[in-house]
Amino acid sequence: MTAPDRQTAPQVAPQATDEEATRAAFFEAFGGVRGMVETTVPGLVFVLSFTINRSINISAIAALTLSAVLAVARLVQRGTVKHAFSGVFGVAFGAVFAMMSGDAKNFYLPGMLYTLGLGVGYVVSSLAGFPLLGLLLGPVFRENLSWRTRNPGRKRAYVKASYVWGAILLSKSAITFPIYFWGDATQLGWLRVALGIPPFLLAVYLTWIILVKAPPPIDVIAEMEAEYEAAERAEKEAEERRLAEEHAAEHLPGRGESPGSP
Repeated sequence: MTAPDRQTAPQVAPQATDEEATRAAFFEAFGGVRGMVETTVPGLVFVLSFTINRSINISAIAALTLSAVLAVARLVQRGTVKHAFSGVFGVAFGAVFAMMSGDAKNFYLPGMLYTLGLGVGYVVSSLAGFPLLGLLLGPVFRENLSWRTRNPGRKRAYVKASYVWGAILLSKSAITFPIYFWGDATQLGWLRVALGIPPFLLAVYLTWIILVKAPPPIDVIAEMEAEYEAAERAEKEAEERRLAEEHAAEHLPGRGESPGSP
């Protein structure tokens, strides 16, 4: 929390400021608006291109090129490397699958498998009492893994929110896989685009609602910093005492005089 404002300063609500900063960090942890665009647009380019020219190679190369350009733009602007390369790898796998198999639907298969696996991971980790969302958001809120042993209410919130993510991702899989097996590439492509951003925003919103009602995170980073500063102060004080004692000893009467001296 921020320090209380001085009475001469304009009244500002520190809780609101902290909540706004936390919300921004929370949203950015999932990629932010830019991450959603980078995830959705390459798939949109692929389905548009394939709908027009029916060429798997041209469509896959176009999507991969766009994804690479977006990643380079992130790097040039010193953006998050994780978000920059995750999209490229996903599109690259899809492009290779589609071109090698000769089936345009396989462009979306790696992403579909990732969504399915992530959904299962959220559910299984929650059942095991080690919710995946807590691992992802712990560093964002500077609490690391303190929610597991020191903040049971926070842990329950992460478990609940992880179930939410698991349910949404598994629902997406339940919709897209039947189209993959029995539909065509164009139908699957447009469905994937339509199911890109809205479910993500719903999951983020519900997660935020759950965490807002949970106990606040324990800032273990601040605790470690305070312990480090206290240890430094203690070491400095001990050194100052040692120097003071040595200085006092040097000025004791008779110190340094030889026996029998007048």
